[in-house]
Amino acid sequence: MEKVLIVIGDATELLDTMYPYYRLQEAGFHPVVIAPEKRLYQLVLHEIKPGWTITKEWEGYTLDCDVPFADVNEDEYAGIFFSGGRAPEYIRYDENLVRITRHFFESGKPIASVCHGVEIPAYAGCVSGRRMATVAKCKFDLEVCGGIFVDEACVIDGNLVSGRTYRDNGFYIGPWIEMLVKARSERQAASA
Repeated sequence: MEKVLIVIGDATELLDTMYPYYRLQEAGFHPVVIAPEKRLYQLVLHEIKPGWTITKEWEGYTLDCDVPFADVNEDEYAGIFFSGGRAPEYIRYDENLVRITRHFFESGKPIASVCHGVEIPAYAGCVSGRRMATVAKCKFDLEVCGGIFVDEACVIDGNLVSGRTYRDNGFYIGPWIEMLVKARSERQAASA
């Protein structure tokens, strides 16, 4: 079973993370959760409440890290997913995560990103000239690094698929899974 990375940290958004986690399993992939260190991480429900102007968070489920960033051999993985929430703001500076991120952009393997997930490839220098969806408050992070903000539920730019928030899960995750399935079929055909 081919493996696909899911990047998390504390305060990663719950629906951003768990929806693709289970969709990968349904498609016959093994989701591998990576984070700064091997331990249990707290996921959060992350949204702007009616009448509020800032994001509020509630504790959600927890999720174990399978492999810490430092131990990831990116050649072993078919794709990567950058989840949202507040975690990307803090984990994006990890030099091993930067290395991992650059590998997927340079190799052309399927990549998905949602919401604040954009902060990781932006920091890694991977978004210049790329069209991406993200939550509106991360538009600056994308554009200051040379990316092109698109306010749509699913934006596909080559091997990169992105959505704005968990509310777009039903629009952008399917095309990303299709990319992973197509790439897997091509590898299987080439080795037959």
